[in-house]
Order: sequence, then C-alpha cells, then structure tokens
Amino acid sequence: MELSSKKLEKAVNEMAQLPGIGKRTALRLVLHLLKQPKEQTQFLAEALQNMREEIKFCNNCNTLSDNDICEICANPKRDKSIICVVEDIRDVMAIENTGLYKGLYHVLGGRISPIDGIGPSQLSIFPIVEKVKAGEVKELIFALSSTMEGDTTNFYIYKQIQEYSINVSTIARGIAIGDELEYTDEVTLGRSLLHRIPFEMSIKNA
Repeated sequence: MELSSKKLEKAVNEMAQLPGIGKRTALRLVLHLLKQPKEQTQFLAEALQNMREEIKFCNNCNTLSDNDICEICANPKRDKSIICVVEDIRDVMAIENTGLYKGLYHVLGGRISPIDGIGPSQLSIFPIVEKVKAGEVKELIFALSSTMEGDTTNFYIYKQIQEYSINVSTIARGIAIGDELEYTDEVTLGRSLLHRIPFEMSIKNA
C-alpha cells in the first residue's frame, strides 16, 4: 500500500502488525487518529509506552500486574489454598468475568507443544510444583484449553505432584474439545468450574 505520505505509510504498516488488523483497517485507524486533537494521540502513545515499560509479572502467580504482587493475590478474601492453573492472562480475565471463582491463579505462559519447540522448561511449571511440595495448596484446578497440548500439559504437571496429598481437578468438559478457554462464554465457563471433576477421572475417560 503506497500512500502520499511516507510517515503515514509507516504508521499504517506498524498498526497493521497488530493481530487481526489488516492494512485497510490500519489505515482507517491511523486516519481517525489524525482527526483527533493532538493530546488524544499523545495520551494513547503515553499509555502504550507506560504499559510496555512499567507492567510486571506477579511474583506469586505470574499474571500481569502493576505491582510485584497482583491485586488478586493481594486480596485477603481470596482462598489461597485453591489454585487454578491457566495458560495466560486472557484465561484469568475470562474466569474472573464469571464471578464464581474465589481462589488464586497460576499462569503458565503457554502449554507444552513439542512441535512448536515449547517444553516444560519454557513454562512456569516449577513454581507451582514447589508450592504443592511446600504444602501451600489444598486443591489444584487445571483450566487449560481442551486440546492435545493442554491435556499433555495437565498430565505433565499431574505426574510432578502425584505423590502429594492434594485434590487435583479439571474443569468439566462442557467446553468443546479443541476450544480455547478465552472464547468460551461466561455461563459455560462458570458451570465448568463449579462442576469440575477429579483429574484422575478425566484421564480414565480420555
């Protein structure tokens, strides 16, 4: 896409790098920004810059946070003995939107996928295993996507903690096989959490 302004063209090309944004949509967004007061564009640029430079990973659960400990982990009303294991921050948001879960989370940062070169060492698995070994956890809930990679990751973590006396459950399969957790509607996701089943049963039924 050649434009009359090289600066405009560069802005469009950068905007088009975002997922789901094509060149036409990028052009529409950039032209919209040009019509706004300069202050509006500056606010957007500053917000993005601050997010990139100042956002952190929670030291406890590995989710994105403004502080060393996120608001969920710092909330005294949350049940710290129950930990829900998810792939990324989008899954935390999806579960929080149900309003039905009152425990903590642990964000792995992905799932085991040998074809993509992602093994256990690339994920945040060791910290959750250490919490179980330290006796901090009464129940571990696997809430990974219903895919082969998700099931592989669940099973790997389960084998690491199998000898310890804690409840290990997985969300009920009201979620279709192959579905990503973040795209599941809130009612289905909430029910899947409430009606979670022991992980051993999910292995036997697989």
